[in-house]
Amino acid sequence: MRRLNIAEYKKSEKLPLVLVLDNIRSIHNVGSFFRTADAFRIGRIFLCGITGCPPSPEIHKTALGAEESVDWEYFQDVLDALQQLRAEGYTILAAEQVSGSIKLNEVQLEKGKKYAVIFGHEVFGVSQSAVDFCDGALEIPQYGTKHSLNVSVAGGIVVFEFFRQIG
Repeated sequence: MRRLNIAEYKKSEKLPLVLVLDNIRSIHNVGSFFRTADAFRIGRIFLCGITGCPPSPEIHKTALGAEESVDWEYFQDVLDALQQLRAEGYTILAAEQVSGSIKLNEVQLEKGKKYAVIFGHEVFGVSQSAVDFCDGALEIPQYGTKHSLNVSVAGGIVVFEFFRQIG
């Protein structure tokens, strides 16, 4: 299947995308983000607030070892993470249903540009202070009776769209 080993993965070119997890309470969701990040060669994951960090048997159970291949950093305060990303030249977007959000199927990303996307708490979403700091917000169109998705499922959908456009 021609899979990379961890050393090859670390040296490989990455998608210019950082995933920021803002107070994700489920350690299994965290593991799912790592696994998705590995699959699409995401640059880094920033774990913020109450979000669990490796090493963790629960993260490993879902990530299947991707927590060893994907670079990550922990920040107590999500705004510290966002300030670092802004200083590094990232365009910062929230994955959140807010006034003025852009439907994911309508967003036009620019190749060569660096992006960061924030995903929030399973019940409360992205913190308001983080949303206020962002350059914009993305919303996944939904057509059923529910108006939310599991955060790691939403992450997979958003990551795929970024990969499709700028990968």
